[in-house]
Amino acid sequence: MGLRNFTRLFDDPVFFKSLRNTAYFAAVVVPLQAGFALILALLVNAKVRGVNFFRTVYFLPVVTSMVVVSLLWTFLYREDGLVNRALSALTLGHVQGPDWLGDPATAMPAIILMSVWQGVGFHMIIWLAGLQTIPAELYEAAEIDGATPWHRFCHVTWPGLRATRTFVLVTITIAAFSLFTQIRVMTQGGPLDSTTTVVYEAVRTGYDQQQTAYAAAISLVFFVLVLTVSLVQRFLTREKD
Repeated sequence: MGLRNFTRLFDDPVFFKSLRNTAYFAAVVVPLQAGFALILALLVNAKVRGVNFFRTVYFLPVVTSMVVVSLLWTFLYREDGLVNRALSALTLGHVQGPDWLGDPATAMPAIILMSVWQGVGFHMIIWLAGLQTIPAELYEAAEIDGATPWHRFCHVTWPGLRATRTFVLVTITIAAFSLFTQIRVMTQGGPLDSTTTVVYEAVRTGYDQQQTAYAAAISLVFFVLVLTVSLVQRFLTREKD
């Protein structure tokens, strides 16, 4: 019975589409979210007036429920929503935005944008913690040697963030592969399964369709996939002797 579920799984076009969607989401979100979070961390790490206010603003979406955020952005993405109104105003009416969540070409990019916005503050805090462990003496020595800001980043900051970098990449990847709430609230896997992910497909199969054995097979494949990607990332970002 179990093997029959795996045979069915690998003959299921919806499952392979969910794999592609999950991989696409992760491939875009991981570098975008990690990169933007690092940029924000570098900005708020500067000792300037009002920096605590900006730290709070950047972190605020993280403490907001993903369900609430998803509902809010669902209204923003409507054809008559704020996103399209702003787009029309900025282009003086020459560009009319699409139905972002109703078009297979734009549904996943729209969810990606919202997900990066919501999660970037959390990883900003992690990068910031890593930045504050780098000894200030290293920056002072580099500055005395005439190093430019870019060289200080490349030769002091980036190597000093090795352990933080590994943690950030692994956690973002696991969260990206676990994409579910946004899909459940905003698109229910549509349109035309363009936003169906592996986790959403497992939940839909197990709870909505009551095919628990098949859902368990999907979940096992998902576990192996996430474990493999995490181990590969850990290997690539390991500390070399």
